[in-house]
Amino acid sequence: MQDAVIVPHAIKGRGAATRIAHRFERDVRDAFDDGWGTLEDGVQGGVARPITQVTFEDAKSALTHNDSPDIYFDYGLNPYRGCEHGCVYCYARPTHSYLGLSPGLDFETRIIAKRNLAVVLARELAAPRYVPRMIALGTVTDPYQPVERELRLTRGVVELLQRCQHPFAVVTKGSGVERDLDLIAPMAHSGLAAVYVTITTLDAKLARILEPRAAAPYRRLRTLRTLTQAGVPVGVSVAPQIPFVNDDMEQVLAAAWEAGARTAFYTVLRLPWELSPLFRQWLELHYPQRAARIMARIQEMRGGKDYDSDFATRMKGSGLWADLIRQRFEKACRRLGFNRERVELDTHQFRRPDATGQGSLF
Repeated sequence: MQDAVIVPHAIKGRGAATRIAHRFERDVRDAFDDGWGTLEDGVQGGVARPITQVTFEDAKSALTHNDSPDIYFDYGLNPYRGCEHGCVYCYARPTHSYLGLSPGLDFETRIIAKRNLAVVLARELAAPRYVPRMIALGTVTDPYQPVERELRLTRGVVELLQRCQHPFAVVTKGSGVERDLDLIAPMAHSGLAAVYVTITTLDAKLARILEPRAAAPYRRLRTLRTLTQAGVPVGVSVAPQIPFVNDDMEQVLAAAWEAGARTAFYTVLRLPWELSPLFRQWLELHYPQRAARIMARIQEMRGGKDYDSDFATRMKGSGLWADLIRQRFEKACRRLGFNRERVELDTHQFRRPDATGQGSLF
């Protein structure tokens, strides 16, 4: 008699259902029921209910330099590896493979915090060869994910940028950005800061399984209002667009406009590396009746594949379905008034710090 392999089940509060093997792993393991009933205690769907673990690392560098033609920023900065928000669609999940960890549950439960990030950033900004450009915070993982409430690594970075009068933009799904308004608002008034909030859907039930530990949609709208009232330029990201899953783009844009957002952008779903089987598993758990239909539309936008890394199409896709999404987005933005003015942040106020992070007085 063969042991019964445990069928994955959705885990409350987590986007992934399993610790899917990463692409560098030599062995793949499946949980199975050995008949002793040991899976019943503290276990859901054959996987122990995971808790978030935070480990620390000393970063060797703070800024990542972008030369991709389809990305608008020059410098990116991420205080954390992994993200507890647990968004199942996150294109950054496969980066955990380089750490020998799973892009599945490990990505959202094994968080690595760069404890020396502000010091390293100060050193990089102080270098004579450094040329100031807008720094985007949260280009890979969210700088205001739950662990930031205690560790305050993002706040340390923002404090340094304020002392140096260095322009930056934040991309987040976390309402925790409101905590740092005492720093962000004065910089925004000087043309040095902007915030972009991602709102994938207004459907709270969908958001709870799609991005389980991110702020609720209504809470993100409140964040937009709070930032707007404080004089911070705000925008909305309605990314990613997933056919037959989050089909309320127009409603999201309308709600974001009413809350104060004046710029908007989107991407379509990307499924690089391990993200493809992980998302397919999520579909089978939550949308089994339409999983094949959803994947067919995704592949239609990727030339028949799950993913195509071509710079010309990786963000917006190609083909009829991608064109339909583009038309819907552009029509809604024109009707509401989005993107009529570009937010330009000022790099001329930059004051080079010394290597310890203190700004110059002269």
